[in-house]
Amino acid sequence: MLKDKIGIIFGVANKRSIAWACARACGAQGAKMAFTYQAERLKENVEELAATIDGSIVVPCDVTDQSTVDAAFEAVREKYGRLDFIVHSIAYAPKEALEGDFVDTTREAFRTALEISAFSLTQVALAAAPLMSEGGSIVTMSYYGAEKVVMNYNVMGVAKAALEASTRYLAADLGKNNIRVNAISAGPLNTLSARGVKNMGSLLNYVGERSPLKRNVTVDEVGNTALFLVSEMSSGITGETIYVDCGYNIMGI
Repeated sequence: MLKDKIGIIFGVANKRSIAWACARACGAQGAKMAFTYQAERLKENVEELAATIDGSIVVPCDVTDQSTVDAAFEAVREKYGRLDFIVHSIAYAPKEALEGDFVDTTREAFRTALEISAFSLTQVALAAAPLMSEGGSIVTMSYYGAEKVVMNYNVMGVAKAALEASTRYLAADLGKNNIRVNAISAGPLNTLSARGVKNMGSLLNYVGERSPLKRNVTVDEVGNTALFLVSEMSSGITGETIYVDCGYNIMGI
């Protein structure tokens, strides 16, 4: 399905990461990929995982430092010569902003969350577009807190709302170049980043009981959806937010 396709994966932290599930699904279908890491403490984990996929490279990238973003895409150009898809799975807000009341969010926490969790999608899309000369697909990761209030999700919900709006605007801008941009709104998952949200365990239990499928989604199910979105099987889909949450989002009171 993805034989000879080239991708870049943002956001792998460990083997339980959503980004890694996406990469694993794409790698199983023949894709070659570059993997980024944000901090030295993550480098070893990312290198170990990337080594299991033939033809991969690992590059540093901190989206708050434009020079590292530019260098990452230059490494992709030098190694592969082009780019076919991106999986963008980056989000961050200070821990203290993910508990208590949203109204207490500081200016610095708001700026940080929006820059890293939302603006970074536009940032990498701009850098990637010249390498997607034959078209491509960009997939980002959102969450239901972008649409409805989820307790303790706070400023991250606002950032995800901005991310989903950015998805639509980028899809409109890049569609003329046959570049598609979509978001996956995954249900709650027990990932490293999710543990920063206060009472995540209770949220997992509630969603698992309330969803139509009576369980929580798995990272592999999210990964398979990303595979679909970066492949030609989804060639007519762009600007969408696709829910992969065992149906939780359809439920009312």
